[in-house]
Amino acid sequence: MLVDGYKRKVDYLRISVTERCNFRCQYCMPEKPFSWTPQENLLSYEELFLFVKASIDEGISKIRITGGEPLLRKDLDSFIKMIHDYAPELDLSITTNGSLLGETAQQLKDAGLKRINISLDSLKKETAHFIAKKDVLDSVLKGIEAADRVGLKIKINCVPLKDVNDSDLLDLLEFCKQRNYEIRFIEFMENSHASVKQGLSSQEIQEIIKTKYNFTKTPRIGSSPSQGYILDDGYQFGIIEPHLDDFCKDCNRIRLTAEGFLIPCLYFEDALSIADAIKEKNITDAVNILKIVLQNKPEKNKWGSDNSSDRAFYQTGG
Repeated sequence: MLVDGYKRKVDYLRISVTERCNFRCQYCMPEKPFSWTPQENLLSYEELFLFVKASIDEGISKIRITGGEPLLRKDLDSFIKMIHDYAPELDLSITTNGSLLGETAQQLKDAGLKRINISLDSLKKETAHFIAKKDVLDSVLKGIEAADRVGLKIKINCVPLKDVNDSDLLDLLEFCKQRNYEIRFIEFMENSHASVKQGLSSQEIQEIIKTKYNFTKTPRIGSSPSQGYILDDGYQFGIIEPHLDDFCKDCNRIRLTAEGFLIPCLYFEDALSIADAIKEKNITDAVNILKIVLQNKPEKNKWGSDNSSDRAFYQTGG
């Protein structure tokens, strides 16, 4: 069993397989052009899998694959199949912008993927275009339909932005409600790479939803960062409120980047690399580095204090 310095059990590994993305979402990506990490600097699927196996053996029972946009990395289904074949009972999922799911959903399902989180910030083409800086809505909706058709369990993620998509939240809630997808509204997490600077608070999101629906708060489930709410008709949605950091006390996550850096907290820059150990197939050293990172895992994030981070979400996922 993996335990951090605050005696929290860590059983959830999030793996960013690429920092590349085909969207330029304003709450994530910088406006100025920049150079991607060269492909040769990334750990191969086989190298990543060496660490995955060791992590599962140490107690990891849940893995989420992220990016960037993970489906931009070629043959992602082969990596998913490696993991599924090794531990079929593992809770295995990905987070994606959905634009490439139309062509890949069946392959992912066949490889062993169980669940998928898809970003959907507006049902209006012009607003979605404004946020992602390209025409994306049709491909995302096609991807959602494909994932649903092949039987993947779907959650929708939305980042509400002030004076951008705040008028779209009820439509998004209704879209998910009709299809029995859970939607989670995520408070904008201030970071130096974003080109927008203000999102909606949890209270502002709730006030918008209250204009159409009655709802009540539900108990927080386990280590989930999402605060749940239930409508009078039984439909449930969530809001992730990083500025409160009350979910940190139950945090069970560790993050691995495509270059091999283990990150103890989404907010923090503190990280150690397992790349050399993995390339040398020294699993013992890699696991020891993991345990050091866990001991350095902070008690809570810092969005509630200085409200800023240099973390590039396109490198680590959300």
